[in-house]
Amino acid sequence: MPSLVLLPGLDGTGDFFQPLLEALEGDIDTHVVRYPAAGAYDYATCQQLVRPELPEDEPYVLLGESFSGPVAIALAAQAPRGLAGIILCCTFASSPRPRLRFIRTLLPFLPFHGSGSSLRLSRFLVLGRWITPAIRELHQRILASVPAKTIRSRLEAVADCDVRAALTSVRVPILCLVGTHDRLIPGAAARLIQEHAPAATLIEIDAPHCLLQCAPRPAAAKIREFLQTLDAQSGRNLHSELS
Repeated sequence: MPSLVLLPGLDGTGDFFQPLLEALEGDIDTHVVRYPAAGAYDYATCQQLVRPELPEDEPYVLLGESFSGPVAIALAAQAPRGLAGIILCCTFASSPRPRLRFIRTLLPFLPFHGSGSSLRLSRFLVLGRWITPAIRELHQRILASVPAKTIRSRLEAVADCDVRAALTSVRVPILCLVGTHDRLIPGAAARLIQEHAPAATLIEIDAPHCLLQCAPRPAAAKIREFLQTLDAQSGRNLHSELS
């Protein structure tokens, strides 16, 4: 079965994958890529950081969560050796909120830190009614560890993001996981992905934006099913080559 390379959301820490990793129960080889807390502000830099961490001698699947979806798409378009598929979770191929472009000049003045009103707003947008004490604590700890400048800069990168052309060049299977109650990324973002990659499989899960954290078991089941399908397909291709 292919291994799983996980690319993190806006915080970049990779720590928010903890619930998913627990749900996968260790039966899938995983590698979490982590962006530096200060740096990796733009998509080009994130791609440069991820590329050396990709496996060189085994098949793997890239999972791009939220902010990192465009990173997974751009790398997949380059057809790196061993890439068997990509999973796009609650993410986008171009700026999901066009208004970000118009308020980008205000971003340096907005409060982004792990406390107070900004923390409550973040919980509302990404967790909603799915919040539990454990997820609350993990979410707060992660936000408190990331500098406000990092969040603002990555939001600026999202405002300018457009990898639709790269998406049309992707030749590996694509699985899109969508939260039916995602308050951050509109449903139009997933429809746009399907428009540019008609063969992509779209799976809706009853969850908020933090789908992998709030619905880790359903997500793990769909991820495992996708990897098993790729593994079976690889076996059929090998058998065909030997026949």
